[in-house]
Amino acid sequence: MPRLNPLFLLSLTVALTAYMLSPTLRDFLTSVTSTLISSSSSQSPVSPSTRKPRMPVYFFSHGGVSKPSPSLTLIPSPHLTLTTQPHHQTNTTKPDVMYNKAHPVYPTLQHIGAEITSLAPTAILVFSAHWQSPSPTTISINAAPGPAPLIYDFSGFPLHYYSATYPNTGSPQLASRVCSLLSASYGSNISCAPTTDRGLDHGVWAGFHVAFNPSSNPLNVPLVQASLFRSEDPDAHYRLGAALSALRDEGVVIIGAGMSVHNLYHMSNDRRPMPYAVSFDDALKEAVEVANVAERQDKMAQVCRRPDAKQAHPYMDHLMPIHVAAGAAGDDRGKQLWTMKEGSFAWAQYRFGNVPKSVA
Repeated sequence: MPRLNPLFLLSLTVALTAYMLSPTLRDFLTSVTSTLISSSSSQSPVSPSTRKPRMPVYFFSHGGVSKPSPSLTLIPSPHLTLTTQPHHQTNTTKPDVMYNKAHPVYPTLQHIGAEITSLAPTAILVFSAHWQSPSPTTISINAAPGPAPLIYDFSGFPLHYYSATYPNTGSPQLASRVCSLLSASYGSNISCAPTTDRGLDHGVWAGFHVAFNPSSNPLNVPLVQASLFRSEDPDAHYRLGAALSALRDEGVVIIGAGMSVHNLYHMSNDRRPMPYAVSFDDALKEAVEVANVAERQDKMAQVCRRPDAKQAHPYMDHLMPIHVAAGAAGDDRGKQLWTMKEGSFAWAQYRFGNVPKSVA
């Protein structure tokens, strides 16, 4: 026999009693009952047992399919043997995460992807290093219902790199919600620019093809990409993430996609880590995992001003996504799940917030 709601039983008792009493007292008791019911329903419209838990936030060191451009001037290093003509370097130098199953990051991304899908998110919102808005006060966002085409934002690779596919669907509703939250937080100081004609860059689809493989761990929820600001301001990106933190209570997993160390100028076949790859990756971990979360924003901004910062990130685009992720984390602690220092790169993966023990 189903269990009856105590409030329903109280209401029924009061109603029956009221009709056996005088009209005046009947009206009074009926009014009290209505007030009790109204108060109860406004306090908790969703049962705590069915309310979706707050989603964690992630940072992927995404790897990809990039290599030095022939126009780049490589800086000699005692650890590296470089050609004088970068375009003659072989394709083995690329961090081809999508195809290189032997690389240690491959099973790592698979594990993190399985963790995320087991949380049953309602959608994924991703910020990639490879999409900056036209200005430092604008955020662009893909508002197409999908599927978004892939952007092959690299050159000089075998043809099969340009026929890669990744099934996905968008969400105009989530894009609209992002713009609403930014408007509420920034007012007219920041503009949110929905677009329907931009695809997913390799900062998203290369790593996601490993983490959320269409065959073994499909991402069966909307995937929406938003841009970074056109700036290298860590605090601006931290505040951007903070403005969107409420999405986590709506089942949205926010992911920043970049690299913890990313220097294409020094890329070579030598996998021995550059000194700055070690020192900077370690410093970033210390800042992200700081015990007092109130200090995290400042600590992470300080990392960008370290003497080795411009070696680790000649351009800060691959570092800004972790500031978005940390801002979205609010008061939740950050944790480095895994890292690997490799040549002029580091592959740190982070989670902010907790997951059930059955999932982790």
